[in-house]
Order: sequence, then C-alpha cells, then structure tokens
Amino acid sequence: MQFRNGFPIKRQAIAFAVTLALGASAGTAIAQSNATGSIFGTAEAGDTVHIESIGTGLKRDITVDSSGRYRAASLPIGTYKVSLVKNGSTVSSRDNVQTQISQGTEVSFAAEASTANAQNLSAVQVVGNALPSIDVSSVDSRAVINADQLAKLPIARTSISSVALLAPGTTPAARGYGNALSFGGSSASENAYYINGFSVTNPLTGVSSRQLPYDAIDQEQVLIGGYGAEYGRSTGGVINVVTKRGTNEWKGDFQVLWAPDSLAQTPRNVFRRNGTQYQIGNAFAPQDNESLQYSGSIGGALIKDKLFFFGAADMIHSTDKFYTPSAGAPPTNSVQNDSNKITRWLTKFDWNITDNNIIEFTALGDDETTDSSIYGYNYGTGQVGSYLGHQYTKNYNGTQTNGTPGGNVYVGHYTGYITDDLTINAMYGKSNAKHEQDVTSAAGGTACPSIADNRAIAATDPAPSCQFGNATVLAPGSKDSTTGWSFNVEYRLGSHDLRAGMDNYQLRATWGSSPVGGTQWRYNDLGDGSAIQQRLINLGLDPGLYNPADFANGYYVESTGLTTGTSARTAQRSEFAEDHWQITDRWLAYIGLRNEQFTNYNGVGQAYAKERNQLDPRLGIVWDVYGDSTLKVYANAGRYHLGLPTSVAVRGAGPSTFPTVYYSFTGIDPVTGIPTGLSTGAPYSGLFYANGENGVPPDAKTVSAQNLKTYYQDEYILGADKQLTPEWTVGVKAMYRKLRSLIDDDCDSRPLIAWGDANGLGQQVRDGIARSTGCWLYNPGVANTFTLSPAAGQYLSVPLTAAQIGEPKAKRSYYMLDLYAEHQFSEKWYGRIEYTFSRSYGNSEGQLDSDIVQADVSTTESWDSPELMENTNGPLANDQKHQLRILGTYKPTEEWSFSTVTRIASGYPISCIGARPQAFGGDAVGYGAAYFYCNGQPAPRGSYGRTPWTYTIDVSAAWQPAFFDHKVTLSADVFNLLGKQRVTQYFESCENASGVTSIDCFRPRSYQDPRYVRLGARYDFSL
Repeated sequence: MQFRNGFPIKRQAIAFAVTLALGASAGTAIAQSNATGSIFGTAEAGDTVHIESIGTGLKRDITVDSSGRYRAASLPIGTYKVSLVKNGSTVSSRDNVQTQISQGTEVSFAAEASTANAQNLSAVQVVGNALPSIDVSSVDSRAVINADQLAKLPIARTSISSVALLAPGTTPAARGYGNALSFGGSSASENAYYINGFSVTNPLTGVSSRQLPYDAIDQEQVLIGGYGAEYGRSTGGVINVVTKRGTNEWKGDFQVLWAPDSLAQTPRNVFRRNGTQYQIGNAFAPQDNESLQYSGSIGGALIKDKLFFFGAADMIHSTDKFYTPSAGAPPTNSVQNDSNKITRWLTKFDWNITDNNIIEFTALGDDETTDSSIYGYNYGTGQVGSYLGHQYTKNYNGTQTNGTPGGNVYVGHYTGYITDDLTINAMYGKSNAKHEQDVTSAAGGTACPSIADNRAIAATDPAPSCQFGNATVLAPGSKDSTTGWSFNVEYRLGSHDLRAGMDNYQLRATWGSSPVGGTQWRYNDLGDGSAIQQRLINLGLDPGLYNPADFANGYYVESTGLTTGTSARTAQRSEFAEDHWQITDRWLAYIGLRNEQFTNYNGVGQAYAKERNQLDPRLGIVWDVYGDSTLKVYANAGRYHLGLPTSVAVRGAGPSTFPTVYYSFTGIDPVTGIPTGLSTGAPYSGLFYANGENGVPPDAKTVSAQNLKTYYQDEYILGADKQLTPEWTVGVKAMYRKLRSLIDDDCDSRPLIAWGDANGLGQQVRDGIARSTGCWLYNPGVANTFTLSPAAGQYLSVPLTAAQIGEPKAKRSYYMLDLYAEHQFSEKWYGRIEYTFSRSYGNSEGQLDSDIVQADVSTTESWDSPELMENTNGPLANDQKHQLRILGTYKPTEEWSFSTVTRIASGYPISCIGARPQAFGGDAVGYGAAYFYCNGQPAPRGSYGRTPWTYTIDVSAAWQPAFFDHKVTLSADVFNLLGKQRVTQYFESCENASGVTSIDCFRPRSYQDPRYVRLGARYDFSL
C-alpha cells in the first residue's frame, strides 16, 4: 500500500453442469413470478405439450398455438419431463428439464420429427435435457447458483450474501456494516432481498436481510442490473432465493461441519503507524475462533402427488476471544470470552389442490445471539484481570445499520392456471424480530462511560477506562416487522407475453440507543486552539475569549453522546406492467413500466416524507443473431428508485439528543478515566447540540423539503454472448449507472437565516429553526423549499435556489466492463473465468458513508454543509478497479471432486479526513475533524493511495466412497489458502478538531479473514 506521495457424464453431472453455468437459460421471452420459472418452446400448431414434475407429479397440458409456440408459466422450481402429444399419443419427450428462478427454459420439438413420429407411434424419442449455453430471452444481468453447487463449492455458510459475491459487479461492503455487499457502485443499503417471493430486506435500514438455513436454498438468483419492472426499491442489486420443497420421494440429509481453531491461522494484530500495538487480533477476526455446525433436512409427500413437506435447520455454535483495543492503561483494556449461537430453521408445505391450483406456505426462523463474559486485560503484562461484567446480544450486530436483523418469516403463495394463457399469482407474508442488548456490571451498578483518547500522548500514556462491551446500548423493546402482499396476472396474447401486478408493504421499527454511562469523554490536544475558538463562535460568543492559559496541560476534553429512540413506519406500494414482445424469431423487445410510492411516518404516525408517481421505465432488446442461440447481442436501459429507510425516523425525524460540551481539566481518574477539575461555567463550556438535535421531536411538516424528489438512478447495459463450441462460451458486457437524485439531510441553517434577513422575516426564521432539529431532508444540488414552524400551528416556506444553499450536485457514476469465458461440464471438469473492470466515482457513495462507516442511512455526515463537501469528488469508498473471479470443479472419478472459488481484486481508495484550516475558513459548522483536509491542505477524496490487492483462494475436496453407495460425503474446505491477511480498509479520520494528527491515522480498520479449514461429514438418505 502507498500513502499519498474421460468418463461419461451421468445424470447428476448433467444437472450440475447445467446450473453451474451461472445464469444459463435460453429461448423466447417469458414473464413469471420471482419465485417460479417457465417452460416454453416451439412445436407443430395444434399439438399438445404435456409437462409433468418428476418430483411432485404436477401436470399441465398446453396446446401449441397457431404460430407454433407454447408456454407454461409460473411453474414451481424443479425438474420436469416435457412430452409432445399428437393425436393422443406421445411422440417425443425430454427428461430432466430444470426450471430456474424468473427465467424460461426452452424445450422445442422440430415439426419434421413430430410428423414422422406421428406415422410410427412406437418411435418415441426420449433425450436428456441439454439447455443451450446462451439465454436469448433475458435482457438483464444475472447469476444463478443451485443447491448442488452450494454443496460442492467452498463458500462460507454465513449468509445469502456470501453466495452473491460470486456475481460480477459485486464488492464486499465495509466490514462495519456486517456481511453486506455493494452492487454496481451502490452503497450497502440499496439492495433488495426476497425469499419465496416475499421481501426479507432489513426493514430498519435496508442493510442485509433475514437469513435461512443454508441447505434450504434450492436456487439463489443474483440480479446485478437490467432487471424488469417487477423488481424495484433497489438501486443496487436483487438477491432472490427459492427454497427446496418436498417431493414424492422421502429423502433427507444430516451434516456436521467443524472449523477447529488448531487448523486456523492466527489473526493479524493491529498496529498503529508509529509501531505501537493497537489490538490483539482485530475487530473482525478474534483469537481462538472455533465453530461447530449441525445441519439437516428432510422432505417428502404427506399425500402422494398432492401434499408435500420440507424442513431444514442449522445450529451453529462458535467460541472466540475478542481483545478490545489498547486504548488506555489498565483497567481500560479487556478480553471477551464469546459464545455465539446461530439457530435457523425452515418448514415448507406445498399443496397441489389440483393441477391448476397450487398453495405454498413457508415459515422460517433466524436468531443470532452472543454471550460475552468480559475480563480485564493488561497489554503490558499479557495477563487477564478480574471479571468486569457480561454482555448479551440477540439479532444485533452493534451498529445502527444492524446487518443482523434475524427474526421469523411466514409466507403464503397461491398460483392459479386459469387457462393455457392466463395465470395469476398472489402472495401474503409477514416477518418480525426482537433485538436485545444487555450489559451487566460485575458490581451490579451503572456501567462506566466510554473513553476516547485522541491525544498524541495516548501512544505511550493513554487515559484509562473501566468501560467494557459496546460503547452504546440498544434501547429496550427494540423490534421490527414487515407485512406485505402482492398480486400478479400473466397473459399471453399472440407474440406478446404480458404481465401486470401490484404490491403493498408496511415496515415498522422501534429502535434507539444511548451511550454507555450516559456520555462519552473524548480527550484531545489543544493545538493552536482553533477548536475552542470555533466552539465559542458556535455558541454565539466572541472567539477572542479564548485564552491558552486556561488549558495549562495543553489538552481539552469533550463530553458527548448521541441518544435516539422512536417507533416508525414506512409504507411502500408499487404497480407494474411489462410486455415481452417476440417481434420476429430473432428479435425480442422488452417494455416495462413501474410506479412506486413511498411514505415515511414518525413515532406519532405523522408522514414526514412522501413520494408519489415515481415512474421507472425499463426497455430492452435482444438479437439472436443466427437464430440458433449461439450468438446473442442485447441492450437495456432503465430507471430505478429507492425510498427512504425506516431508520431515518430514529434520528432525522425523531427526538434525538446530541449534546456536546468542551472543558479544560486538571486530572484524570486513574480507574474510570473520567476527567477531574472540569472548567464548569467557562464561556467555551456552554452546552451545544450537534446537528441541532436537542431532544425535541420535530414537527413532521418541517422534517423534509417540500416536493422532495426521491432517490433514483439511470442504468444502461450493452452486451454479447457467443458459443464457440458445445463446451465453450464467451461474453462481454458494459454497464453504466448514473445517480440522478439523492436524499440526505442538510444541517446548515445559515442560508435560511440569510433568506429570512433579506426578506424581513429574520426573527420568524430563527424561531422556526429553534423549534426544529436543525436538519432537513432535502435533494442536494438543486433548489429546495424548506418549511419552518415559528410557532405551534404556524408555517413558513423558505424557497432557496441551489446557489443559495451552496451544496454541489450529487454525483455518483459507475461504469463496468465484464468479460468471461466458460467451459461447460465436460471431460470431467467445469470452469469459468471472469474479469471485471469498474469505476465508482463521484462525491457521494449514496445512502451510506463508508469512509467513516457511518450508520445513519440517508442522514449521513455528508451534505450537512457546503464546507463538508469540499474536495469530496473522487473515487468512492467501494471502488475496486479490477476483479478476477475463477470458479472451477474437477471430478476425476465418481468418488472424488475438487472445487475452487478464487477472487483476486485491486484495493480500495484511501482518503484523509481532518480539520478545516482557518486559512480555508475553519470549522464553520462545529463538526471538528470531518473535512477532506489534512496537514493544513485540501485532501481530495481517494488521493492517499489504495489498499493492497487481495488474493482470496478458497478450495474444496470431497470424497464419496462407493462402499457407502456414494451417500456419505467427507469434505475439507480451505478458505484463504495463501493466508494473506491484507488490509481492506484504513481508519481515515486523521486529525482532531485542532488539526493535530491523530495517533490512529491510517490505522488498519479491517483485514482479510485469516486462513481456516472446515471439515465436513454428510449423509444423504432416502426413506
């Protein structure tokens, strides 16, 4: 890193190869539910195509229309036998036809063969299904991975996001957001997640989703871009999971996975740039990490061909030791003995009432808990001290974004095949989760406040602390829920496959937090005193009152801490219509339109943000160049909207309190680290509320700018795929995304006051600001009209131009070039190599701020004032220029198989964030060291080099001995084979408010996970 300056393919192998080709499907345009697939093709007009599920016996008979086409829509995911019936007799059939999520599988019957076989009805043609390598029916960018792959490839079984990382255009989000992803340059809160058609996206923040047992996944589809009008509420990607279901054959499995600490690499320790140790291990790789997982599933028919059951469960127990950073002298430091438990379960019932009416019911649970016994630890002697206390969390990862939502989900789904051409789908679902955090002191008293020492002396003589566990405590009673329904209609009219539908979701959350011990103490170097002078200005006092003699020791201390808490609701509705139009045999057009509505409500049920008629046109074209699915050229363009997350009400529209007071001090308590001899009553020690958050809930009408435009972006894709041989396919794709409108909060009242003074309304404006939080949701870079309430029931509109507000226009541009070569399973091996070049550039990452891993979605520190946006245009925090992915499997015999998932990626940009020097205007809004300035000079975003390249090679070996009839599998997976624990993010806040360099400047924030080995034993059985 640089700072600035030979054996036949069996049926199982065929099925594995078909779906191992990520996103392989082919044929004409098909529209269907996001939890089902379709089968379509051509045959002689008037013939009948008989479709029968091999697993469940579900049957459909479709008459081939006058144009020689047929389609069976909304089929449950599974394997089918497709037969051509002429004059009541089967003349040709295809076995092992696999449907895929939201895709069409082509099965065509040549008219000549049908006619010939009709003359000799005993000559039935039966062939294995071999899908074309190129899907000429889709205009989107997708990847699909199935259960067989999940069982064979070395993939961490942590979340469905672990699977999605295989798709091009995805990058890991900052580790502080949990196991989250960035799709196509978007922030980690901009993705949508579905399980069996129901949205399981985190209802609080949009970061990550509820999870399910890993072995319950039948298929996972990852849509990176270009997706149809059915999908919305995403400017990133869509992760769509369909679970397994029971069949007529009772079968199941039991599996044990063990990752012993003795076979794991020691996690890399964290050191500051001056060589002093900051932490044993690191925040995301604790010491002595060992895990044991028990998984199992079983499914079968309760009534043959009618009623089916499937159940699965994961129970994961892991232990580790987490050492807190060496932020001070004993007893500041501690070691946590963590006991982590993950319990996930799923049950699914499928009822084929008739062949034309299907009902599905899914229930799943997801709970993650951590019990921590915390002891003191002495970095100097390496000795463990006395017991300090206990911390317990459930479905909570310790941050406001909470990438661990957990909870229970219940989904009901109905499919009705009204006619050959008309199908309806209806879904209703709900989910709920409780979130807990308890901190218990060993003495049973109030927990000690947290201490942050940013002084240079802290490298050798830091302030002590008796605080342990998290620095903030989750509010009691925290919970969230989602309730939603959808209704879709599909109709085929000649060469048009038409689809329309609507949905309605209600998201609710009760959430909040407060600092442990009521406040946090932050020690800082005085420097040139600019921080104290700026505080005097912010308090409305003369900066000349600053006297260095008041700070004899050269330090000052800040008492601060954000307290939030509210209940909130978000209503989301949408309608869509789309047409897949087969213009000719070689040309396909897609035309779609989606309309979305968002309404956000505060804790007392008042709407504070409302968007209507958010129209998303989606257009696409596909050219099957030779008419044989060997060369496809495609293009699409679309608009995608994203609503405000529910969490905005917690801080932006709720009664949050953010007090901050500066003091001089004479001493520090040797046990608690709390300052003594405070300058209570000094002019500079007046109470100041950061962001204007003074605990008074704002009037809902004053929270947002009038006629707030929603968050949206435009996207364009151009690509081509070419089948070179029956085994080899290559492709190229270019994508461009441009953010058109952003919602964040502005906390700068100066333009409003200036407008008031210019229009003779100065006092009314000041009164209105005093009755608000001091922050307003708005659209940066354009004109906005703000609403103030000078007195109860009185409202004043303040129209400001973009120039008067002074903020730049929001910019985020993403472009990507992706190239791949894929070898279908043949001659004992499968392989795919994919190179992605991309750039994510602008002055805003989106709803999050990964530079500082800020957790306030859509109310980030960015955009709070024009000064904070100076020097912010550059490569964004999730920008990875180069990525190389290699997927492969080699099966030398029926007993042995070897696989790899390899990802090689370039580093992320590094920025330097510090104090705004007086020469450039100083800290005009009281944000301290939050500006893109360092060492007294502008520090443009991303101008301090990049993190190192990362090489992550995961490998797997599996043995299925013949003497156990291949029903027992013994496996070994090695993750991060090379053991390179390179830095993936640095701590970029490099100065304190006085411009003094922090000792933690460019301290590593996260590394690659260390190498570890996972041993497994699995038994598959049938009853």
